[in-house]
Amino acid sequence: MFVTEHLERATRPLFSYEIIPPARGKGVRDILDVVEQVMRFSPPFIDVTAHASEAYYDESPDGTIRRRLQKKRPGTISICGIIQNRYNIDTVAHLLCRGFTREETEDAVIELNYLGIHNVLAIRGDETNYHKPVGEGHTVNVYAAELVEQLQQLRTGRYLGEVVNSEPVPLCIGVAGYAEKHLESPSLKADVKRLQQKVEMGADYVVTQMFFRNRDYFTFVEACREVGITVPIIPGLKVLSRKDQLSSLPKNFHISLPDELVEEIQASPPHAGEIGVRWSQRQCEELLNGGAKCIHFYVMNDAGSVLRVVEKL
Repeated sequence: MFVTEHLERATRPLFSYEIIPPARGKGVRDILDVVEQVMRFSPPFIDVTAHASEAYYDESPDGTIRRRLQKKRPGTISICGIIQNRYNIDTVAHLLCRGFTREETEDAVIELNYLGIHNVLAIRGDETNYHKPVGEGHTVNVYAAELVEQLQQLRTGRYLGEVVNSEPVPLCIGVAGYAEKHLESPSLKADVKRLQQKVEMGADYVVTQMFFRNRDYFTFVEACREVGITVPIIPGLKVLSRKDQLSSLPKNFHISLPDELVEEIQASPPHAGEIGVRWSQRQCEELLNGGAKCIHFYVMNDAGSVLRVVEKL
């Protein structure tokens, strides 16, 4: 079922989750344990993130430097297939612009379709230290709007090459939104304009980056509605569980934290987890009362604090 269908048919608040593939060299069991933990709350869908290749440099004892390229966390499509077909939970596969050609994107969508996976999140992806060279006859999507356009063409049966009697690919296309605006955008208004382009290209819903002030989300939604964006906008939340996240979350995700939350955790670091759960619970209650049909949790493969919040709700 499409994400949008889950939202349309919902008769109770929905809670969805986002997980990341295991690091290279690790097994999949820990990830499946997370899936099994959240299953008792009947998640409508689970997102699985994607990661582009990066360059790594190794120096040998004789001083020789060797450059190697690899994905730190491969396995997005495989994990989506396991969740979709073993646990019967709809999955959302993340598709990136960076690190992938348009041809590779098309192949990924075909594979997902064969697995019965019809939900994708189209995102540009983080900046990496490696940009894949594009050979003759190959192209890339530079921005998420271009990726959405390609996905829209695939769901109308338009492939990159000349394909006779091609069949359309059923797809529900999600895109990212930023309650505090994207770090590269000069203003919220400009950021919403860029989001509008993605919706006009064919995006069916929006899920936001994590935020810790609900007023930022409500302001963002209002700005979107004012320019004619009518698709669902799902709030994305992260449950803060450790004191060190006061610095790591703003640094890695370019978000800000409320003074009240920061001061409370700094005053009692051993109770950071309890404070984070209470804060997230209040956020959820206000968001649901404010009209949100679904709340999307960034699990980061540590489901404990998220489950404590959902249990209370």
